[in-house]
Amino acid sequence: MIEVQNTLVHEDLITESFVCNLNKCKGICCVEGDAGAPLNVAETAILKDIYPKIQHLLEPKGIAAIEEYGTSVVDSDGDLTTPCVGGNKECAYVTFENGITKCGIEKGYEQGLIDWQKPISCHLYPIRVTQYPEFEVLNYDRWHICHDACTFGRELKVPVYQFLKGPLIRKYGEDWFKDLEETVAEL
Repeated sequence: MIEVQNTLVHEDLITESFVCNLNKCKGICCVEGDAGAPLNVAETAILKDIYPKIQHLLEPKGIAAIEEYGTSVVDSDGDLTTPCVGGNKECAYVTFENGITKCGIEKGYEQGLIDWQKPISCHLYPIRVTQYPEFEVLNYDRWHICHDACTFGRELKVPVYQFLKGPLIRKYGEDWFKDLEETVAEL
């Protein structure tokens, strides 16, 4: 582990490569899994606020799930997540364009309808953050459906942390990312 301010960063974020390849995976990470996207408490309030502004961008089945379950839910593990169509797997905020899964929240952000890009857990994927009282741990989440992203990242020679520079700065700030880069350079 590498210590950066109040976080511990797993070495895999530096040694492993990753670049999303939507042409290969079609964004399947938004439709597979055992729960919705992890959320923090502040994000649940944001979702309530933005839902009316982006509802028209969502799929009818996603709207139905949100209307039934709410803009956020507590999953079977007791964690806050986005609701899913049918109660599991496909995120209710998913849209489809030319056979590729897109985020309806991000679509609203790109169109200037809202000023929030998407849940930070989605933006940071494949990094998963574990919160402890005194610090956070950043781990690389390996999932077989991201095999093409790993291959593409190796071809382009892009480590996970570099691929996720924007989301990491969004979460921790530019000074934190600069500290991470300096620590990596020292290794």
